[in-house]
Amino acid sequence: MRERFHGQLSVLGELLSSMCGMACEELHLANRVFLDRDVEAAAELATVEARLNAARTRCEESAQKLLALQAPVAGDLRTVLAAVYCADRLERMGDLAQHIADQALRAPEFAVPDALAGRFGEMAGLVCSMAEDLGSAIDGPTAEVFHSLARSDERVDALYEELMTLVTDPEWADGVAPAISVALLARFYERFADQVVSVARRVDFALTGELPESSVRDAPAEL
Repeated sequence: MRERFHGQLSVLGELLSSMCGMACEELHLANRVFLDRDVEAAAELATVEARLNAARTRCEESAQKLLALQAPVAGDLRTVLAAVYCADRLERMGDLAQHIADQALRAPEFAVPDALAGRFGEMAGLVCSMAEDLGSAIDGPTAEVFHSLARSDERVDALYEELMTLVTDPEWADGVAPAISVALLARFYERFADQVVSVARRVDFALTGELPESSVRDAPAEL
């Protein structure tokens, strides 16, 4: 019975790893829509988003069955509950990637002023690397992975603050629509990074029973 239970836990972990891969793929596609103005990537993103949503449902159903039929305790219970939490956040990461693409498509002429392209390129690259590294945290949780993600998140936060300072400066000369677009896109990337750290933190908790220290804590799902 225990072997079967741990086999089901393993399947749950594989599903989370797959969800992380999908969220990462969505972000790559969103970057193509936004930074490369690749409109066709938006259709691919929508397909991956549907798969991610379906995977989240499967994850929750599997976790509910384990809780109802196996009555896990201690470490096993932490693992199951962490899987439900992480599945919710991973789906939210996909939603944020979709928001990036939607905003870029909604007003491509107002996406970002050329002077800010470098900052957004750095932010997009950082968040993509974080999403990829999260897969390592899910497959084999270590404090090193978590703290590396937390440091990257601090840089994303700094870029977000820089961008918000620029668009709220009285000397901002690029107009209202670009300012709104910059603020929204920066926020979506910043929230994506927060969700990455939040998932890694909860995965580490499932393994150790202790929540590692982070300025992000457990990021709320909403914007």
